[in-house]
Amino acid sequence: MERDKLFFRCVLLHYFDLKKSAAETHRLLAEIYDESAPSKTVCRDWFRRFKSGDCDVHDKQRTGQPKKFEDEQLQALLEENPAQTLKELSQQLKVDKSTIFRRLQAMGKIQKEGKAGRWQPHELTENAIANRHISKVISKSAL
Repeated sequence: MERDKLFFRCVLLHYFDLKKSAAETHRLLAEIYDESAPSKTVCRDWFRRFKSGDCDVHDKQRTGQPKKFEDEQLQALLEENPAQTLKELSQQLKVDKSTIFRRLQAMGKIQKEGKAGRWQPHELTENAIANRHISKVISKSAL
């Protein structure tokens, strides 16, 4: 039974209000929800937060480093010339090659060597899909 984070946070707050410990709460949730239950560490962290007086179960606004470029800019460069290398793309966008690589992966793009090094959507063949399914079945039966 898959539950979302907000549900579990509300349940954690409920058990906190009932004066249960984080460890006891984790044990109870693990019995009921098995693998979808929050980890001991998550339970401890939320109990620590509740104990400090912060009982808001919603995610806090986070400040992070802003993106130096948008995916649309990268996509436009690829449409201009799909055979560009990571180095060329990183120079044009003034970021590290690893940043370009991560963004391309997130966009589902891979560089095909047989097609003049063009960046293309990653597509699985029928055999690859079948092999993944077989691997999943085998790994589940091994448990």
